[in-house]
Amino acid sequence: MSNMQLDTLRRIVQEINASVSLHESLDIMVNQVAEAMKVDVCSIYLLDERNQRYLLMASKGLNPESVGHVSLQVGEGLVGLVGQREEIVNLDNAPKHERFMYLPETGEEIYNSFLGVPVMYRRKVMGVLVVQNKQPQDFSEAAESFLVTLCAQLSGVIAHAHAVGNIDVFRKPSSSPLYKTFQGVSGAGGIALGRAMVLYPPADLAAVPDREADDISEELDLLDQAVESVRAEIQSLDDKMQDSLMSEERALFSVFLRMLDENALPAEIQELIRAGNWAQGAVRRVIDKHIALFAQMEDDYLRERVSDLKDLGRRILAYLQEADSSHRELSTDSILIGDEISTAALVELPVDKIAAIVTSEGAANSHMVIVARALGIPTVVGVTELPVNTLDDAEMIVDAYQGRVFVNPPRRLRQRYKEIQKEEEQIAKDLKQYEARDAITPDGVAIPLYVNTGLMIDVVRGVQRGAKGVGLYRSEIPFMLRDRFPGEEEQRAIYRQQLSHFANKPVVMRTLDIGADKDLPYFSIEEENSALGWRGLRFTLDHPEIFSAQIRAMLKASIGLNNLHILLPMVTSVSEVEEVLYLLERDWVAVQEEEQVKITKPKIGIMVEVPSVLLQIDEFAELVDFFSVGSNDLTQYLLAVDRNNPRVANVYSHFHPAVLRALHGLVAKCHHHQKPVSICGEMAGDPLSAILLMAMGFNTLSMSSSNILRVRKAICHVPMSDAKQLLDHALTMNNPLIVKSWIEYYFKKHGLGDMVKTARLLNV
Repeated sequence: MSNMQLDTLRRIVQEINASVSLHESLDIMVNQVAEAMKVDVCSIYLLDERNQRYLLMASKGLNPESVGHVSLQVGEGLVGLVGQREEIVNLDNAPKHERFMYLPETGEEIYNSFLGVPVMYRRKVMGVLVVQNKQPQDFSEAAESFLVTLCAQLSGVIAHAHAVGNIDVFRKPSSSPLYKTFQGVSGAGGIALGRAMVLYPPADLAAVPDREADDISEELDLLDQAVESVRAEIQSLDDKMQDSLMSEERALFSVFLRMLDENALPAEIQELIRAGNWAQGAVRRVIDKHIALFAQMEDDYLRERVSDLKDLGRRILAYLQEADSSHRELSTDSILIGDEISTAALVELPVDKIAAIVTSEGAANSHMVIVARALGIPTVVGVTELPVNTLDDAEMIVDAYQGRVFVNPPRRLRQRYKEIQKEEEQIAKDLKQYEARDAITPDGVAIPLYVNTGLMIDVVRGVQRGAKGVGLYRSEIPFMLRDRFPGEEEQRAIYRQQLSHFANKPVVMRTLDIGADKDLPYFSIEEENSALGWRGLRFTLDHPEIFSAQIRAMLKASIGLNNLHILLPMVTSVSEVEEVLYLLERDWVAVQEEEQVKITKPKIGIMVEVPSVLLQIDEFAELVDFFSVGSNDLTQYLLAVDRNNPRVANVYSHFHPAVLRALHGLVAKCHHHQKPVSICGEMAGDPLSAILLMAMGFNTLSMSSSNILRVRKAICHVPMSDAKQLLDHALTMNNPLIVKSWIEYYFKKHGLGDMVKTARLLNV
């Protein structure tokens, strides 16, 4: 593609992004393409799924009166052919093609040349872009490439217009709230009905939601105060820089002050507030509008001022947020939504008031989701089309079993989900009988179930639900809840609490595991590929002062209890373990001397997460006391799938044959060396996969407290002989979906259908 075409592309994309509506975007597209390609006709047909027709939405060259009226059935004409094939159709003599269909109402002459390009979004056809010429000719490969690139940009704009729902692409807008459904990825199962509350980070302009103003005059006063404060701040900066910068370098401050003049930006923001939006939403809208205008300007200097404009908006927003804390208040049925919600932001909130969590980013096994699962909060992530800014206070239903979100649902749907909630409550009551039972199969095999902990609520629920120990204590949680690294004594008190609650039972404490999706608010690690980066043991070995403080705190906390086991995360090579053993020996000797007490040396284990460990079990077995599989990371590394990327969520599955075969082989190797092996990933908490793990011979299964009773019930009803037959059969299969379906079939056949989280059929 030539530089001239790239410039044209950039200009068209900028204009599309700056447009205020889908219809304006489409008009810009057809006019600019017709001009750039020097073609007689450029038209866009969008697929109306409800009526299964392609509707002519914009055209340059056809009769303007036909726009919005002319349509084709999905299988009709060359447009229908492009949609069916989902590929380019390039013809030099279109009228001779068997699928050609002449539309007289368009006023078109017979155009010979035809180039149709599908507008695709996430494997779905959204529409078809067509260019036509009277002159018979084949359109070049460069022309095809140009249109494919533009259609890729346009697809996102169309999908967003459908998703936002403040306009219906094919129909007139309705005064009643529009019912919309969105699909994401199930993170933590459950059903919730409630109202959306947008959680957005401080001074993040793009994340501010639209919200109806409670008191317009109060919002106007808040804006006046914020603008005045920002004026004073910028004037102060200007004064401060008088001796350091030349006058022309300080010109930006004058520009800012002019923009803050009461007849400039503030006047536009006030207008939106008087129309009913709150001050923060009005600021976002006005700044966004001006950013779009700046971005499409030809002048490089003005285009680069976009970041300055954002800075101005953030300054105003920061003052408004300082004066308003209402956006953090939760009611009992609050459904927390946001682009991304961190673990720290979640646990800072009153979790008993969170009915559900929905995010546009993230994936099913992110750290936040694991914590939400432990807390029993239904969670859906990766809802990429979710128009977060427009949903504040909207009525919602979250079906976290199917990963579906319903906005402004109809009464009948609400009623059906209330019935499902009652069924859920009944299932929870039935499971309570398993609190006092041991996990023993009908043919007499006992399977110890441990709990994963991090928050105290995990400990309380784990004890209540009869966990035989802690299989994974996530020590990074206390680090996330502070604004600095906790000191040794602070850590000792926290660890002592964990160890005391499970006195006489093993407690496996994982050393600090940060990086990837587990950032500390005061120590953010910015990396291109964080999943393969500076995380887990790699980080702590580079910071032996942090590692030693943690080990010393754990050792001191274990005095008199002697139930501490230490687990090392993200181990890749033998040398890392040798280094840890040296540091541990040094700290163990030093703490005993300091405390004047004998401390039982804890057992040391490594997490099997990195595939290289699978191939070196013999060497590791000479150094460590036990192995523990982190199935979330092991699955992502075996399958080369970023578990936090919703685009590839469908590829991530712990029923994948490679995962099952790797685990089966691992257990055999560990038992050959007489080393216990446990599994503490989310795979252990799914009753379907737990049965397979039991058959493999894992010594213990460790899971969220919310899953213990479900897994225990499954074990109590599935004989080990059946589980081994299921495993043998599963190991011969080559498709994760078939493996899962096979086990689901067994569960349903044996009266365990309530354990299977399948899509529910709703008669609405």
